[in-house]
Amino acid sequence: MNAEQLLRLHFETFVDDPERWKTLIADDLAWELPFAPALGHPARLDGRDQVLGHVGWFVGAVENFRFFDLRIHPGANPLEASAEVKAEGLIKPTGRRYEQDYVLFVRVKNGKLAFIREYFDPVRAALALDAPIPALAS
Repeated sequence: MNAEQLLRLHFETFVDDPERWKTLIADDLAWELPFAPALGHPARLDGRDQVLGHVGWFVGAVENFRFFDLRIHPGANPLEASAEVKAEGLIKPTGRRYEQDYVLFVRVKNGKLAFIREYFDPVRAALALDAPIPALAS
């Protein structure tokens, strides 16, 4: 599969079919989250174990999570693509609604997602999670 196809499947299976989603990712997947440190989360997840740990935490904290308004932008190279997508759900521990806009860039290697860079608004996440923003505390 090319990057565009894998990226579409990523959004279709991430929440609704996590076992299938796990088949889309490379064992050495690198997932960069440049704005996550503002929430006290890592800026990068390396390898299947770190990725599945973080994804498990997120999926466990949100109910009725869904992606919508997906726009995929194929790269000039079929092994690269980007996407813009909106998402919403309910944060279980706080009961607050979570609404987010995401931008992702991906690269594929050997038919699997090998690299993801994900941008999101950490302030929206902090408000929904009722979490402090360590970057603002100093």
